[in-house]
Amino acid sequence: MTLTAKLTRPGSRTFGELAEDWAVRFKAAPALSSPLETLSYEGLALRIRRYARWAQTQGAGPGVVFGLLMRNRPDYLAAWMGVSLTGAATALLNTELPAPSLAHCLQASGVRILIVEPVLAATAQAACAHLGDPPALWVLGDCESTQRLDLALACQSDAPLPNRPGLSLSSPALHIFTSGTTGRPKAAIVSHRRVLSWASWFAGMADTTADDVMYDCLPLFHSVGGVAATGAVLLNGGKVVLRERFSASAFWEDIQSEGCTLFQYIGELCRYLLAQPPSETDQRHPLRMMIGNGLRPEVWRAFVERFAPGRVLEFYAATEGVFTLCNAEGRVGAVGRFPPFISRNAPAELVRLDPITGDIARNEDGRAIRCDVDEPGEAVGRVDRERGFDGYADKAANAAKLAHNLFSPGDMWFRTGDLMRRDAEGYFYFVDRLGDTFRWKGENVATTEVAGAISACPGVVAATVFGVAVEGREGRAGMAVVSTTERFVLRQFEAELRTRLAPYARPVFLRLSPALSMTETLKHRSADYQAEGFDPNLVADPLYWRDPQSGCYARLDRAVYLRIIRGRQAL
Repeated sequence: MTLTAKLTRPGSRTFGELAEDWAVRFKAAPALSSPLETLSYEGLALRIRRYARWAQTQGAGPGVVFGLLMRNRPDYLAAWMGVSLTGAATALLNTELPAPSLAHCLQASGVRILIVEPVLAATAQAACAHLGDPPALWVLGDCESTQRLDLALACQSDAPLPNRPGLSLSSPALHIFTSGTTGRPKAAIVSHRRVLSWASWFAGMADTTADDVMYDCLPLFHSVGGVAATGAVLLNGGKVVLRERFSASAFWEDIQSEGCTLFQYIGELCRYLLAQPPSETDQRHPLRMMIGNGLRPEVWRAFVERFAPGRVLEFYAATEGVFTLCNAEGRVGAVGRFPPFISRNAPAELVRLDPITGDIARNEDGRAIRCDVDEPGEAVGRVDRERGFDGYADKAANAAKLAHNLFSPGDMWFRTGDLMRRDAEGYFYFVDRLGDTFRWKGENVATTEVAGAISACPGVVAATVFGVAVEGREGRAGMAVVSTTERFVLRQFEAELRTRLAPYARPVFLRLSPALSMTETLKHRSADYQAEGFDPNLVADPLYWRDPQSGCYARLDRAVYLRIIRGRQAL
């Protein structure tokens, strides 16, 4: 088994510029494919040129930010890669956000020109209505908008671009949104260097070739689905099969028919596949490797035994992070370790936290305390010239993510907000998220944003939100404790949440309480509520759960509770 791999080092050219080289090397070979369209390497280069020229007509250049609101399709990559050639950056926007949340993201990134596909145009227009200075809206297809991007692109030349501006690898290429550990989504700045690093790192670890076909059903607005998974294959002439969403029932047939050798996963997808009825075709597929994160040990073992997907490459990374871990040896449950020859000078450490303040604990000398073997602690990454911190579009958000003087005077460390442990052999294991976010359905959910949306609903006095563990499920399911007045109507509340929150952010469990318990410092006692969870034996208040089929809340009694914890009820 290969434990290390040579990483592709494409020099000083940006990812968008490399597309010209790919067109020469791989020509008519398919690069990006979906049910909607297919782009060859030559076709991708031509499309990128048209986007670049159109972006220039919109005043693109350093400091200008475009927005991209589009579902998974080949044109997605052509759009941001073309814009990147002008020196402008592109904010990759979550297609499931309701208008108020989308408006926040547009404003946080300073988007001036917004690219939208027709089916999302209404949401984009509603979001722009929340802004005092909305971006110019360009729709890629037929709609009522007078600004038709497809027509504008058709008027642009696809000849090679002359006199390209000098692009610096340290310049921003993308804004990718992450909830971080506090507050609403933040726009993480992703430099051209980081784009290349992600793509080349994945290409090296997966040892991709022109014969590889990557199955990518993860959102392209995320760093893994949109940059790492796609870039790893494009760098070496393979094909990326894009799907708009994951389908457990159609997955293996899709893998087989498309000849996919690679699959970019998150742990939740693997659990869904295991829940499908066994079939004699379970192992009739061409997969040689699956790459991803969040694969629980019990799911890992069962998945490998049943489906034999080849090598499992679990990794750990964060969009704005400064270090990456990869489980190259296939240790079940681990996210990776640093090679022994660099372990004494590893770019990451686990540090103890103060149980009262939640801040990094310090010894009598004011230094951070490293965790013992198997002791959970927050993972921190060293920030230096090699592992720089690009930060956020909102510079004020940077300070909370950086810690100073942890182990020596003047050092700087990035706080991941992730709780991990490390065993005696140096393997890291993910434990949980810190702060006021939790992960559900492969997405980070900011509790403050959800609580704010709930509190704005008619009849709601106050709300506290947290994640609760559910046996056999990845991540944590959202739960809200809500105090209400006589104006509160459950069905109206459901309708309000549909307009205010993305599906994954809507609470799975709901507890209605006459008044929220407060601490002496007037904070909600969410820890007490979290300890009681959604167990009707512990909670005297009315409890509800959200039926995933209807999207409606129903009373949660003992029978429903037992079905949920025994894995017999979908959430």
